Amino acid sequence: MSRIRIAALAAAASAVLLMGVSPGPQPPQDTKQLAHDIFKELVEIHSSDTIGTKEIANAIVARLKSGGFADSDIRVLPEEKYPNQWNVVVRYHGKGKGKPILWNCHIDIVDARPEDWTLPPFKFTEKDGYFYGRGTSDMKDQDAAVLATLLRLKKEGFVPDRDIIVAFTADEEGDWAQDGMWYLMREHRDLVDAGLAINPDGDSGEIINNARADYEVETSQKTYVTYTATVTNKGGHSSQPRPDNAIYDLANALVRFSKYQFPFKTNATTRLYFERMAPQQTGQRRADYLAMAKEPFDPAAAQRLSADVPINSILHSTCVATMLNAGVQENALPARAVATIQCRIMPDETVAGTKATIERVLADPAIKVDVLGLVNSSPESPPSPVVFRKIETVVHSMWPGVPIVPSMSAGASDSIFTRNAGIPSYGVSGGWIDIHDIRAHGRDERREEHAFYESVEFTHRLMQELTKAE
Repeated sequence: MSRIRIAALAAAASAVLLMGVSPGPQPPQDTKQLAHDIFKELVEIHSSDTIGTKEIANAIVARLKSGGFADSDIRVLPEEKYPNQWNVVVRYHGKGKGKPILWNCHIDIVDARPEDWTLPPFKFTEKDGYFYGRGTSDMKDQDAAVLATLLRLKKEGFVPDRDIIVAFTADEEGDWAQDGMWYLMREHRDLVDAGLAINPDGDSGEIINNARADYEVETSQKTYVTYTATVTNKGGHSSQPRPDNAIYDLANALVRFSKYQFPFKTNATTRLYFERMAPQQTGQRRADYLAMAKEPFDPAAAQRLSADVPINSILHSTCVATMLNAGVQENALPARAVATIQCRIMPDETVAGTKATIERVLADPAIKVDVLGLVNSSPESPPSPVVFRKIETVVHSMWPGVPIVPSMSAGASDSIFTRNAGIPSYGVSGGWIDIHDIRAHGRDERREEHAFYESVEFTHRLMQELTKAE
């Protein structure tokens, strides 16, 4: 056995040890090399909000053209207000049996300061079984997997039943309320109109205690909305205190608010989540999961489960005071006191309705409640049995026995805009992440080598499966 072969086996063993799980199926060697080269190229192009996506868009277009895509199938769409923010939309033609399927891939990143990292953030570093660099897990790994899959399918001569559209979009990490996918849906709907959207932004697979615990399909998102609660009065000198103290008034109202809990509720996503996760539980917890899978659910079960902080977050809307600002100096009565209240509300609830609830619970007409900033919300995409069956087919072909569960995200992604456009949208990727080592947006962001290649193979299988006509 050569020293090169021994070194390769040692590196593979190291990668497995780091992940704690055995690698799943990998793509052919030529596809692995192609995906590696694309991944490296994308990571080493700085595409943060301040730089823009023009350069990375050009790189993607060059790859598509060299892989056989016609100019007429590629659209480059710089945004009028943001000339450095470029989007690329490519169409892979099929047999026209049904509406296209849209892959929604953002190509921008959160910025990184080299002095904060132990490795150069904009250099693709291969070390100890990992690929390091900004965007390696959010989401240039999936951009590379999708692009490599398009090129592989083209080389293989694959003809899908339904067209495949891939939108490589700008500025999801920045001012995404103005451009990127929202811009495409608003200004170029004809290019991205589809019967189904897949968003690989994020890791679907969760590794817990060195085991593949579950595979999540994101079907809905809570609405991120922030409110301010403000009390004002005439203030005065601290030597002459009065009963109408802005700080006391606000503090008393916040104490009332701290005791309030939004009503428990379920939706199609959370009911199926509890049903599919119940077999992994034991005793009372298993019984409570099964009770929450029913309609109507058992309020007592919800109350018991709410003691688990992560589970509590999917049982109802949540609001919490996160910031306070009051007074101007120590010897003056406060003329103004402001609390920031951050909420994640259920997909079927409204910003106005939540504001009315906050006002009712604060129970002080002197407190003015306002919405802070722009709010984007979207409806739930019900867990379609057809879509889930196809996803399960692919997942179990690679990782047999892993439970597939729908999830409701407390974060936000470009799926907001496709859902608002009436396109059922699902967060699905072949990425796996150790939940105790999440580095997206953080220092020394990285992606396991074998996990990246698994996601490349997964994307290839998923594109073929989802584009089959029913």
